[in-house]
Amino acid sequence: MSIVLSKLRRTVFGGGTLAMALGFAAIAVPGAARADATTDQTRLLQGQLDSLQKQVDALHQAPALLAADGSLTWNGVTLYGTVDIGMAYQSHGAPLNEYFGPGLEYLLQKNSNKAIFSAAPNGLSQSNLGIKAVEPLGEGIDGLSAVFKLEAQFNPTSGEMADHLKAMTQNNGVALAQQSSNADSSRAGQLFQNAYLGAVTDHWGTLTVGRQNSLVLDGILAYDPMGGSQAFSIIGFSGTTGGGGDTEDTRLDSAIKYRNQIGMVRVAALGQFKGVGGTVGSAEQFGLGTDWRGLSVDAIYSYVKDAIAAAPFASLSQIPNGGSAAGSLAGTVSDNTALSLMAKYKRGPATGFAGYEHIIYGNPSSPLPAGSSDIGGYVLATVNNAAYQNDKILQVIWAGLKYEVSPDFTMTEAWYHYLQNSYAGSGVRAGCGDSSNGACSGYEDGLSIMGDYTVNRHFDVYGGAMYTHVNGGMANGYIHNNTIDPMLGVRAKF
Repeated sequence: MSIVLSKLRRTVFGGGTLAMALGFAAIAVPGAARADATTDQTRLLQGQLDSLQKQVDALHQAPALLAADGSLTWNGVTLYGTVDIGMAYQSHGAPLNEYFGPGLEYLLQKNSNKAIFSAAPNGLSQSNLGIKAVEPLGEGIDGLSAVFKLEAQFNPTSGEMADHLKAMTQNNGVALAQQSSNADSSRAGQLFQNAYLGAVTDHWGTLTVGRQNSLVLDGILAYDPMGGSQAFSIIGFSGTTGGGGDTEDTRLDSAIKYRNQIGMVRVAALGQFKGVGGTVGSAEQFGLGTDWRGLSVDAIYSYVKDAIAAAPFASLSQIPNGGSAAGSLAGTVSDNTALSLMAKYKRGPATGFAGYEHIIYGNPSSPLPAGSSDIGGYVLATVNNAAYQNDKILQVIWAGLKYEVSPDFTMTEAWYHYLQNSYAGSGVRAGCGDSSNGACSGYEDGLSIMGDYTVNRHFDVYGGAMYTHVNGGMANGYIHNNTIDPMLGVRAKF
């Protein structure tokens, strides 16, 4: 738009061409008897010309609607969005669910049953629509600016807001082999998955308050070779890692978050306080990282009190009297402690990634009663506060390589590994390592490969596949123990 306005000014006002032409036209009006009328017309035209000049000057001084980076920015406010959709085949899968954020279960789940070929949304990234801004608040105040962000996330095949908990309630009482895609998540039909306001300064960093990503999720998005992809990354599809133990904690309501860069060191902290804004749990997280000669490293500590893992009821008879199948879920509550170490190294066209997270699950120090509220207004009709007679330890390991074949095409390979100890309590064989009980030791592996071709800054086309396999206690209750899920998709961004 700025280019168009520049050309308009040169054409209309360049060297005063139009003004001179109007003046000559007025002088050339024949007849002395019409001199006064001509003078009046000249003044009128000159006034209109001055008004037009002011309007063009105002447009020229206003921020451009299309910023230099191609974003839709006006007066510092940016409108952005992503639509991601494709087609997928799954050797063992479940039908598409219109409320489930990823749409399909790209990662093997208990209900993954038969081969399917389906429309496949949100493979590379979650479709979203949002606005964000950084607004300077004045000069000479250490670069003080206000920041805010509002982001909605949806399923492009249905237009519905991402609501994993609704997808689970739709499968209450449904046999595993007949279920549609579902799994727990922080996405529970909220209008905004990110909604925060804060301030940033040149030296004191950024402080934001509202619904925000956990520090661990921020780390996953930065250090996962697949960038948090739901179709090609175990830690992208499942929020267990990003939530520090439970996926509902990948995004936290009523959280205070601080980030700053001090020389070569970056620091971060996040706090969520129980009872504030209706939250039933609390969280505290701290991060420390640095960059040096192509190497980036971050360490993140997380403690979440009264973390919730929700699941559908196997039978409607399990829902207590008065409970609604459309709004009730079963909940397991724990106190989770996690330590994450993440690194990546870039040299030329290649970037290597590696990460490790150690998660300890213990019974909650403040048990929740049945009927407690969960995110999105759903109700935990039954609650298990004693799932961990012995601490459960889950170790998550990943590594990968991204290679820029050309400026427009990248190839990525990744490996993911979950390792669970035997935390069986009374009534279960101690030290068990088979699939007879979910508390037995076990593991889950994932291997994926993906290619991404950038058409232009608004469109890219991608394709790849992920193979996942479960064993031992982590295979308990599964219909099948493996699946391979190839997918092709296109993503549009603005």
